[in-house]
Amino acid sequence: MKENDVFSLLAELNDDPSLRISQTVQTDPRLPQGAELGDLQQVTYFELARLMERASRRFSGLIRAELTKLRVDDIGPAQAMILLAIGDSELSVAELLDRGHYVGSNVSYYLKQLGDGDYIDRVASQRDKRSARIKLTEKGRQLRANLRDAAMAYERAVNRGDQDQRMLETAFQTLHQLELAWGSASRYGV
Repeated sequence: MKENDVFSLLAELNDDPSLRISQTVQTDPRLPQGAELGDLQQVTYFELARLMERASRRFSGLIRAELTKLRVDDIGPAQAMILLAIGDSELSVAELLDRGHYVGSNVSYYLKQLGDGDYIDRVASQRDKRSARIKLTEKGRQLRANLRDAAMAYERAVNRGDQDQRMLETAFQTLHQLELAWGSASRYGV
């Protein structure tokens, strides 16, 4: 994805009132017209979870658009995310599951598709034939590099400076803390 493609995509997003990238919040009809982010009295965890799910769908849409530009039609965004998660490593399926939010049966299906498309190599473990190690093929590494280049162009278009970087890091830390807290609560109770 070229940098000017990213700028045109962002312009399109800004033209769509439901996707506007600004301080104006209009996702909840109960909020006053033109409410600013700083004006919100309380954001609930439920609303945050809904926002994260919508943001994830939007990100999948960006990946789908990039796959289309790259003329990759044999895998989808979920499989592309697995390629990005594997990276330069050689992993077991269990290690891959720990890196992402995949359901075991889904990841098996995705890995089969990636193997059929020659994006990954699956090698049975010498020690335990039921276990497999996974690594990217040259085709998988090339697609991963193309997707990472597109992500870097998007980041350059969105990140306007040090303050944006600090906000991104704060958001990441906050979401990571929520992930840990919600994971513990679901396993051990509140």
